[in-house]
Amino acid sequence: MNAKICPNCSSDQCVKSGIVNSRQRYKCKSCNYYFTVNKLGKRIDDYYVNKALQLYLEGLSYREIERILGISHVSILNWVKRYNIKRPQNKNYHSTYKILNASELANYFQEPENLHGAGVVVTELGDKFMLIKWERFKD
Repeated sequence: MNAKICPNCSSDQCVKSGIVNSRQRYKCKSCNYYFTVNKLGKRIDDYYVNKALQLYLEGLSYREIERILGISHVSILNWVKRYNIKRPQNKNYHSTYKILNASELANYFQEPENLHGAGVVVTELGDKFMLIKWERFKD
């Protein structure tokens, strides 16, 4: 029983038909189409794709996201293009971020001076939390 599927006609009637460039070649018995199996690329879990796009929308740069998640900034750029993500433009605020564990996060919110500003988002990041805070530019 051969599990290969023909990319031309979707038939499962395929047999081995030699080796080309160190890759197995197959022939479809239904349509006589020759093909090789495509190399599977590195696949990044959807959790990290969603997290990278979320951080991008929160105002972080590609390089900052790369340092935080350990994913290439080029991959993040490609996802932004693929999913047509548009970041809202607001020139009055800038974002800063901190990576905190649960106890540091609890201590952060107990300080009264940390409760002022334009806004705060806390997002899960593995076993830690990322706190993103917007502050108004001072003129």
